Amino acid sequence: MAEIVVKIPEELEQEMKLFPEIKWNLLVRRFLRSELGRMLELREIVSKSEFTEDDVKELSTKIDTSLSERFSKSRG
Repeated sequence: MAEIVVKIPEELEQEMKLFPEIKWNLLVRRFLRSELGRMLELREIVSKSEFTEDDVKELSTKIDTSLSERFSKSRG
C-alpha cells in the first residue's frame, strides 16, 4: 500500500486532537476515494464532449463576463 504524507496547519492539528476517537487515516482514505470517484466520473463525461479547447475558452469568457456584469449591477 502506498503512503501519502499530508502536512496540515498546526491549528487544524489542534482541532483534530479534540476528536481522538476518529481514525483520521480512514477518514482521509474515504475522502480520497470519494473525490477520485467524482473525478473519474467527470473524466468520463468530458471524454464524450465535442467541445474544443477554444470552445471552452470562449464559453468561459462569456460566463465570466456575465457574472461580472451581474455582480456589478447587484452592487449598485
